[in-house]
Amino acid sequence: GDIFGAPLAIEATVAFFLESSFIGLWMFGWNKVSKKMHALSIWIVAFATNLSALWILLANGWMQKPVGYVLRNNRAEMVDFMALLTNPYGWTKFFHTILSGYVLAAFFVMGVSAYHLLRKNNIQFFNTSFKIASRFALISALFVLMTGDFHGVEIAKTQPTKFAAMESVWETQKAAAYPIIAVPDPKNERNSFEAILVPKMLSYLAFHDKEAEVKGLKAFPREDRPPVTITFLSFRLMVGLGFLLILLSLLAVVLSRKGTIETKPTFLRIMLFALILPYIAVQIGWIVAEVGRQPWIVYGLMRTADAVSKSIDSSQVLISLAGFTLFYGFLAVIDVYLLTKYSKKGPEESVSRMKLSSVAEEG
Repeated sequence: GDIFGAPLAIEATVAFFLESSFIGLWMFGWNKVSKKMHALSIWIVAFATNLSALWILLANGWMQKPVGYVLRNNRAEMVDFMALLTNPYGWTKFFHTILSGYVLAAFFVMGVSAYHLLRKNNIQFFNTSFKIASRFALISALFVLMTGDFHGVEIAKTQPTKFAAMESVWETQKAAAYPIIAVPDPKNERNSFEAILVPKMLSYLAFHDKEAEVKGLKAFPREDRPPVTITFLSFRLMVGLGFLLILLSLLAVVLSRKGTIETKPTFLRIMLFALILPYIAVQIGWIVAEVGRQPWIVYGLMRTADAVSKSIDSSQVLISLAGFTLFYGFLAVIDVYLLTKYSKKGPEESVSRMKLSSVAEEG
C-alpha cells in the first residue's frame, strides 16, 4: 500500500524494534545491568508501545478519513505525508484508545489488589496499589470521556452515516433531541420506540452547537449505510460501561482515601469482577469503529466488497482465517493463564522468580 504501508513500516522499523529489544533487556537484565538501566528499559518499552499504537491508529485513521492522497489509475497515492501525520481523526482516535488502555490497566491493578486484600495478603502493599490505581483510573476515565466527545464530533463531521447509525437518527433535523432510550427499526427506517428526549442534546453532542443540523440515515442511499442495530447497541453499551467505570473509579477513590479499603469486602468483590469491564468496553468500541464504517474499507473511496483479492479463492481465505483464529486463540489462552498465575502470587514471589529465571539463563 502506497499510503497504508508507510505508517505501518515506520511502526515496524522503529517502535517494534524498540519494544522487542528493551523488553529482552528488562526480562533478562536482572542483576546484570544497573537498577536505573533496568527501570529505564521498561519505560522505553512503554513509550515504544504507545508509539506503535500511534502509527497503527494513524493508518486506521486514514481508512476512516482519507487525506493527503490523489487517485491515479484507480490507485490512491500519497502526496502529503504531513496530512496523514496530522489527520485529526487519527489523533483523536489515538488519545481515546491510549487513555482507554490506561483505564484497563488501572482496573486490572485494582482487581488484582482486591483479590489479595480479600485474602488478607500483604495488606499494606495492596492497599497502596489499590489507592494509586483508583486515582489513575478516575483521571484516565474522565479523559476517555472528554476525548470520546471530541472523537464523536470528528465522526459527525467526516462520517455522517456512522454517526447517524451510532445514534439511530433517521430524519435530518436541526436542534435534534437526544432519546435516552430508543429501539431502532431498520426495516421501516425509524425508531419503533423512543423515551426521555433531551431537547437539542443530539445536535450539541454532534457539533457542540445546539442548533446544528444532524444528517439522518434517510439522507443516504441504503447501500451506503452501516448495519444500524449492532452499531447503535454497541455504542450505547460502550458509553454505558464508560460511565459505570467512572462511577466505580470515583467510589474506589472515596473508599480508599483512608487506606482501609480491606474493610470493604463487598466493594472489593465488585472490583474483582469489574476487572473484565474495560476489556469488554474496548472490544465494543472497536465494533462501533469498524462495523460503523461499513460498507467502506476506506471511507468514501473503496467498499469492503471491492477490497477482496481476486487472486485467491474462498477456501484459502477460510483456511487462513481459521489458522489465525486458532493461533491467536491459543496465545490468548496462554496470556490469560500467565496473567492469572502471576496475579495470584505476591509481588515478592513474582520478582524473585523473574530474578531466578534470569540467573538460570546466565548459567
